[in-house]
Amino acid sequence: MNEYLPLIVVIAITSAGVVTGLLFAFSNFVMRALQDLPTEHGMFAMQRINETIINPLFLIFFLGTPVLCLIIGVLSALELSAAGHAYFFGGAVIYLLGPFGITMLFNVPLNNKLAGTALSKSAEAWPLYRKQWQWWNHIRTYMGILSVFLLALGLAGVPGM
Repeated sequence: MNEYLPLIVVIAITSAGVVTGLLFAFSNFVMRALQDLPTEHGMFAMQRINETIINPLFLIFFLGTPVLCLIIGVLSALELSAAGHAYFFGGAVIYLLGPFGITMLFNVPLNNKLAGTALSKSAEAWPLYRKQWQWWNHIRTYMGILSVFLLALGLAGVPGM
């Protein structure tokens, strides 16, 4: 399977780049735009985003990337001294902890709580949600960028690439 590792890494870089790009968009401008709306409209828009993002195409990237990173992490750990494998391992672990792990541990629970919040409570709920959600989104975005960078560095150290 190690002969396929470079191809798996290329697919993971592509997939992690898609997910990280989505996270970056939220950190860079989406949440700011929602913040500029009247409170109940911003909250309603985020509730709709959280509902519509759960679709087959998103799930392929969101759930497929950690699977690829798990494979990369295991294969690279078995030959950590091989060219590029330390970068592969680092990039895979950072992705699993950041864009995937933080999402599951922090952002999804915040989204679920927001989903159960009535718009009549938006004045209290929305500013707190935004602050907490954005904090974790910034961190997972930076970790996603670092992950893609490390995976790419690993490819630069693989003979024949």
